Amino acid sequence: MVVSVDRLLGFAAMSLVLVLIPGPSVLFVLGRALAHGRRTALGSVLGNSVGACALALLVSVGLGEVVTRSVVVFTALKLAGACYLVLLGVKAWRRRGELTMTGDGAAAEAAAASLGDVRTLWEGFVVGVSNPKTTVFFAAVLPQFVDREAGRVHEQMLVLSLVFTAIALVCDSMWAVGASAARSWFARSPRRLRAVGGAGGIAMIGLGVTVAVTGRAES
Repeated sequence: MVVSVDRLLGFAAMSLVLVLIPGPSVLFVLGRALAHGRRTALGSVLGNSVGACALALLVSVGLGEVVTRSVVVFTALKLAGACYLVLLGVKAWRRRGELTMTGDGAAAEAAAASLGDVRTLWEGFVVGVSNPKTTVFFAAVLPQFVDREAGRVHEQMLVLSLVFTAIALVCDSMWAVGASAARSWFARSPRRLRAVGGAGGIAMIGLGVTVAVTGRAES
């Protein structure tokens, strides 16, 4: 095996802990589920996972250390992600009046589809690749589970990153499905549905602000 079983299980456990702690990715998915429904939320999860893989690739070629050591690069990445979250939140808030659907949820799926699958994936990717919490985790924790004496360091990092991505994909998908189910319950009243859509937008705006003001050590 490229990575020993004990290292693989240890890293999986660490990854699960990180994923279960609500952070930019989880709150982003929740906001998307409440504002736009299950399809958009799951698309955002997939895009976010691809973004996490991109971060892992950067770490594997040594750029992760540059990000964690350079205040300028780290801050720029964090602020870019924060601004994008705020932008998405503002869009969700402005579109809250468009959130109407029937009891069977058909209109909810149509509203989600109207966002565009490609755009949904892209927005999720941007949030995932600019997530400061994941950046620091990959740069600081992932290398600790690599056996440099065994060689094939890049391959080991890629395998571990796929483990993290798989765990995040499953857990975030559960958040997406659960939140979208709650959204369907609110659909019995157009007013409540608009309130939920607005809440999703506000959640993303608040998340963006939180990411922006979070200190380097806590990100």
